[in-house]
Amino acid sequence: MSIGVITVNLARFRYDISSAFGLAFDSVRAHKLRSFLTLLGVIIGVASVILVGSAVEGLGVYAEQSTAKAFGADTFLIAQVASVGRMTRKEYMEKLRRNKEIRQEDVRYLEDVTGETTLYSPYRQRSADIKREGAILEDAAVIGVSAAMAQIRDIVVVDGRFFTEQEEKTRQNVAVVGDDVKTTLFPTGNSPVGGTVKINGIDFVVIGVQEKLGSSFGRSLDISLYIPQSAFTRLWGTGRGIAVYGKPKPETKISLADGLDLTRSALRTRYHTQPGKPDNFDTLTPDAIRGFLDTMLALIAAVVVPVTCMSLVVGGIVIMNIMLVSVTERTREIGIRKAVGARHSDIMMQVLSESVMMSTAGGVMGVLLGVLLTQALSRIFGLTLAITLPYVALALFVSSGVGIASGWYPARRAAKLDPIVALRSE
Repeated sequence: MSIGVITVNLARFRYDISSAFGLAFDSVRAHKLRSFLTLLGVIIGVASVILVGSAVEGLGVYAEQSTAKAFGADTFLIAQVASVGRMTRKEYMEKLRRNKEIRQEDVRYLEDVTGETTLYSPYRQRSADIKREGAILEDAAVIGVSAAMAQIRDIVVVDGRFFTEQEEKTRQNVAVVGDDVKTTLFPTGNSPVGGTVKINGIDFVVIGVQEKLGSSFGRSLDISLYIPQSAFTRLWGTGRGIAVYGKPKPETKISLADGLDLTRSALRTRYHTQPGKPDNFDTLTPDAIRGFLDTMLALIAAVVVPVTCMSLVVGGIVIMNIMLVSVTERTREIGIRKAVGARHSDIMMQVLSESVMMSTAGGVMGVLLGVLLTQALSRIFGLTLAITLPYVALALFVSSGVGIASGWYPARRAAKLDPIVALRSE
């Protein structure tokens, strides 16, 4: 085929496309209200996909932020049983049977062996009612830790300070309280530092207030009190086991994985774990938590997003119905076009162009509506919503696909019309 013939064919194709879309635009403009009502289903469907997608992505961002607040960004946990997600009773009992209880002497051993590279803190928690001058805060989380926990979990104290290693060793009754504790027990708004609260009837002096953290999966992170683990032991005894938080010292420049490996090796040696055997203790890292959350969010998206996309199918059915009505209204016009030489493909392109134009316009308008609604909900209700390009692309792709699918049958029906029969139509 010569270059001249190719050029002519390309020019004809461009003319056919421009003519088809010009006719489609004229038809849409001639029936503005009908066209808008036709687009409404696609607009709502696309906006729904954008909103659901932003909610799923926002939930992922919220989960990651909550994990960092509640667990720590570069922190690992060691305990007899430490897992994320649901665990069967059989699995739980197997871990209790196989794994060793972590005790205070194990923490001291880790500090002696790997303390040059890694920070450690025991971690114990109990729920208790906190009282002060007639005010009471029920089910507060009383957490017994060492002074190193402030650095391990990046605890920010906005008023006062965290307790020191000396205060921990001398079993001082001091506490660093969360924001909810401050507002409930010290409602006047004055600084609670220097005031006292009662835990199990024992006075504790407030020496610091932690920054406001908000909530994590429905539970407030500000309803807590940090006290020295020595004072915690005096209140509730030694218990049957503790958890241990660890974090590589920043000055050593070692990674979280390397710090955890050093700790695991030390504990395996202490517990006489045979080579090739699994650890007889549990570990947990932020990556494990985020991996579990990502899996759960992927399952939610796999169910919710396709269901939301079904609304676009409803919009496609509306477009198909309107296109059939349009073909019926323009039967005589189609007959005239075919009588003067319009090809089968010309009629198909004319009807398909109108269908695709409406669905694409509806998709774009739906994206804009979804973005506006997402921003409005985020600002009004303080929700964590995140619009991402994949969901926008998915919404536009599905809406365009719906336009092609919805216009195909009406286009074929119009192209198959007999010009003589069509010219007789009124």
